[in-house]
Amino acid sequence: MHIIMGETESQELGEKYTVLELDKFRLIENAEPVQAYCVIENMAISDFSRLPELTNLHTKLMENYYKKNWSFCEQAIEHLAGHWNNELDTFYDEIIDRVNKYKEEDPGDDWDGVIDKN
Repeated sequence: MHIIMGETESQELGEKYTVLELDKFRLIENAEPVQAYCVIENMAISDFSRLPELTNLHTKLMENYYKKNWSFCEQAIEHLAGHWNNELDTFYDEIIDRVNKYKEEDPGDDWDGVIDKN
């Protein structure tokens, strides 16, 4: 799996590979967030037939994460973990850790899901 940053490269690679959205990062204070993606390179043969389903579920996971639909996130990750040749399992673990934290302490109305790295 390769991590890429930004829309342009993800669109170009998305024409040939499976590219999945990950987190958004703000690298410089007050700057626009940069979207991170991963390029899936290795998949189990048994997952090939489920590629559209898994890709769609991952997309919906990220959409619902930003909507703070924590229940959907938990259920989606149950179905996604172990796929993608286990390459995204650490990402899914991180999302679950955040979800558990946010369920206990709401991130607030101004939360945009962006990770500040400045």
